Amino acid sequence: MNDLNGFLTPGMFVRHPDRPEWGTGQVQSNTGAKVTVNFPDTGKVVLDGTRIALIPVVDP
Repeated sequence: MNDLNGFLTPGMFVRHPDRPEWGTGQVQSNTGAKVTVNFPDTGKVVLDGTRIALIPVVDP
């Protein structure tokens, strides 16, 4: 199991590589390769960090 998002911490902003329509979301938690992100229009989504590499956003 390779966690592609291990460096993400709560408060960081990210984008989903396959769902640009979700916009920029904010990381809520990152535990055991499960990343919870709150997207503005989609709401909270729990993602599998071993399958999806989220894209960090430096200046949302």
